[in-house]
Amino acid sequence: MRLTAEDLAVRRSGRRIFSNLSFALGPGEALMVTGRNGAGKSTLLAVLAGRLKPESGTVTASGIGEATLSECLHVVGHRDGLKSPLTAEENLAFARDLLGAPTASPRAALDALGLGHALRLPVAYLSAGQRRRVALARLLVCRRPLWLLDEPTAALDAASQDVLAGMMARHRAEGGLVIAATHQALGLADARELRIEAPDAKAARPAVAADEVWW
Repeated sequence: MRLTAEDLAVRRSGRRIFSNLSFALGPGEALMVTGRNGAGKSTLLAVLAGRLKPESGTVTASGIGEATLSECLHVVGHRDGLKSPLTAEENLAFARDLLGAPTASPRAALDALGLGHALRLPVAYLSAGQRRRVALARLLVCRRPLWLLDEPTAALDAASQDVLAGMMARHRAEGGLVIAATHQALGLADARELRIEAPDAKAARPAVAADEVWW
């Protein structure tokens, strides 16, 4: 799969969030989207996921056959998106069945995140970090080539962050793509950085680093 964004511009509530934003990713590549709070990182992920229409510009994917882009991606957002009365296993089984491609068991996904012991516990009983790991386990119950991750390490301890880094490395080794909005390093080897700057910050930055893209 290859993903291309060209000249994206987004306006929300009359305010221009960003404009002239372009990038391209190929198999096994990763992009870290950085910037201050409110700069538009989550907005960009919403556009890529098809949840928000840009004011202008295009997002295209190749190498996905007859599938649509929305059928080829996973989103893990700020909110974990879990049903509190359901067990961890039931939440993952629901996600797997909803996505329509049962390729892995909830038990195996939870084991991979170190949560096999929480299989039959309602997620309401889990800590914030455990709930986050259940949300990340959804990436494993149905394989999709593009992962859109919004602050994926939120509430994770150091050991769980290492597990996530391993998941992303394996996904990329299989040709998958990762786009992550983040304030911290994620252990993404050779990842490119796309930094979204506030409009009033552009003039204050005199130079562009060779390995960064500033907007």
